[in-house]
Amino acid sequence: MKPTALFSLLFALALTGCRAGEPSTPEETGAMPYGKWNFTFFYPYALPATVTYAAMIDSDKVVYTWHALDVTEYDRDSIGKWDGRFMSAQIHYRNQARHPPVVMLFCWDSIIDKKTYETRITFPENMRKQMLTPTGKDDLGKTAWYNTVLFGLAPEGKVRIWLQNSGGGENLPVEPKKITSLSGDKLDVCKAVPTKIDFSYSIPDGYDPDIKSFIKDKTYPYGSW
Repeated sequence: MKPTALFSLLFALALTGCRAGEPSTPEETGAMPYGKWNFTFFYPYALPATVTYAAMIDSDKVVYTWHALDVTEYDRDSIGKWDGRFMSAQIHYRNQARHPPVVMLFCWDSIIDKKTYETRITFPENMRKQMLTPTGKDDLGKTAWYNTVLFGLAPEGKVRIWLQNSGGGENLPVEPKKITSLSGDKLDVCKAVPTKIDFSYSIPDGYDPDIKSFIKDKTYPYGSW
């Protein structure tokens, strides 16, 4: 099935809350050489965001939906631009899948923008090979892999993607085959997803002190992403 058809299927399943018919569960399809892969959403210093819902179809046509996700992380070293060496520090309880992703959509609230975004991604074909190819050895002498996908969430609904090497070093940028972020009256799936943020709080005098300090004398959107 072509990525465009898979995305149409994902979109329909996300709207109805149903799953794909075959295979019906991820457990029926095996896993990667290193087991499940992880994914993390994170935001730059003092520009917070949180992800509220995600849905994905992987390369074995397994459909995943997440109504609860691991905490959206932040990177204290991404100031004004992304830091290419960010590494997820949390243990992933929910943000896991069995095979490389093909298409994905997720809903997220940007506190700094006072908006909800719906981001839709079609991943490149070579991502599967990258996630299945060892990258060397880690500090303990174990085989290292690109087994964590990083999603950076920035002002104006901008999203960047990297593969994190379990052996450390620079993250590998991923150029999506297609990516769009919708907001306002263009939301579709995400208009039915409850927000976790009271945007009335995010008024000029309502931001937390670290946010107010960071954006002082800056021009929105506060950086190059």
